[in-house]
Amino acid sequence: MSSDGSNAPTVSLHGAARTVTGSCFELAHAGRRLLVDCGLFQGTRTLEALNREPLPFDPRAIDAVLLTHAHIDHSGLLPRLAAEGYKGPIWCTEATADLLRHMLPDAGRIQEFEAARRNRRPDRRDRPAAAPIYTEADAVAAAELARPVALESWFEPVPGVRARLWNAGHILGSASVELRVGDSHLLFSGDIGPENKAFHPDPGGPGGFDHVFCESTYGDREREAVTLEARRGLLEREIRTALDGGGNLVIPVFAVERTQELLLDIAMLLDAGRLTNTDVFIDSPLASRVTRVFAAHADELEDMGASRHARDVFRHPAFRFVEDAQQSMRLNDLSGAVIMAASGMCEAGRIRHHLLHNLPRRESTILFVGYQAAGTLGRTILEGAKRVRLSGREVAVRAQIRRLDSYSAHADRSELLAWIAARRLIAGSLFLTHGEPAPIESLAAALPPGSAGAVVQPEIGERYALAAGQRAKRLATGRVDLQRAVERDWQNDYADLAANLKGELQAIEDAEARRQAIGRMRAVLADYRDHRGDAARRRRAR
Repeated sequence: MSSDGSNAPTVSLHGAARTVTGSCFELAHAGRRLLVDCGLFQGTRTLEALNREPLPFDPRAIDAVLLTHAHIDHSGLLPRLAAEGYKGPIWCTEATADLLRHMLPDAGRIQEFEAARRNRRPDRRDRPAAAPIYTEADAVAAAELARPVALESWFEPVPGVRARLWNAGHILGSASVELRVGDSHLLFSGDIGPENKAFHPDPGGPGGFDHVFCESTYGDREREAVTLEARRGLLEREIRTALDGGGNLVIPVFAVERTQELLLDIAMLLDAGRLTNTDVFIDSPLASRVTRVFAAHADELEDMGASRHARDVFRHPAFRFVEDAQQSMRLNDLSGAVIMAASGMCEAGRIRHHLLHNLPRRESTILFVGYQAAGTLGRTILEGAKRVRLSGREVAVRAQIRRLDSYSAHADRSELLAWIAARRLIAGSLFLTHGEPAPIESLAAALPPGSAGAVVQPEIGERYALAAGQRAKRLATGRVDLQRAVERDWQNDYADLAANLKGELQAIEDAEARRQAIGRMRAVLADYRDHRGDAARRRRAR
């Protein structure tokens, strides 16, 4: 290998760089190309638009995919990859393969449903018809490409590349990916679970790497250490307080892991008599199917208890699994129920109509138990918005908004630092990925000097050479157009303005003054439009 690392493997970061979604890393070496993850972007509309852009690589040129876990921000573009020509294997754990058979087709159905719903909206009648990013059939085809491998066993995803998966402790089947590519020894963390998490042992893996890619979701946050029993106590208090108010407790959930952890804890509370007369509706067909996968893997899960719960915890008589849309709509007439619905960040799925009906109700409570990415509806609500724009409507937020961090599936800053320390020695570079800018910068600042090689905070679109024993060398710069849109974009600002504009105009006492304010706003928009047109004409003239 040359001293400048020109024969080293390269990595291109197509997502999860200064944002927490769209995980996708492309490795290239000796004529071979493979992906670690191929995830969907979620968050601002600018980020979501990346899901529709031409893929930054030729799917037919990819030789293999290594998948860290089944969450959609890591797996959700696999159907598009397959639809555009990829026919190779998707290497993953057996549990991940089982989850993909349900999660990917569900994602395809959501894509089709959301496109149809957008096309029905009155405010889009004069717009071109929306098309799904991919279909359910595309997703079924992608799931069939899964090739399960055991943890901690070496295999060759492509000739000349060796790989090994390690428990990441994040969700069922989650793994970190160890790779030997050429002379370079690499590790991709995937999402790292916290210590003492329900169901799974603590994250594991060896040390001694040239380059490590580490997630940074909670790199700026320390959570109070909470035992499983203490966590159940916190959940009991939230449920009691919410239902004593006479309204519903609505919990936006991720179908995988978060739903099952909540069901485990609620079943324990019910059987201990700490909760009574509590109806729990799980309004997510995907969550129902995923829960059956968890039941099938019950022997592999920790904390299930020694009683009948070891097999039957997910079939408690208080649990009502809602399958069809009509049943879901009938829940709008309820009061005094616990309603768990996907999606966890409130960006799609049945949670949106539950929010539509419960956000304006002072007696209802919305309880967030998972990470809310910047630019999502969940983040907007959690940050205290008084009005939000939901499915083309303005909705007042009068419900009680609560948050419970003890169900997080991600390591906090101290746990991330401990995980990084256990990977020593990192001879080349530590890439901090899968995080928003502030958590990444906070985690980088907390690293002991010299503890992790060169620390890299990459941007989407950057490419690096990963030579053994050397600092990563940047070969291509990132997407400058995305640097200001990963947290909040103009469409977030527009939704906030539209949701509150009427109230702000009504606060102006004089009717004529309101008309003048509207006129001035129109003039500002016209000025920007005309200025943009003049600038475009000047560019054409040059």
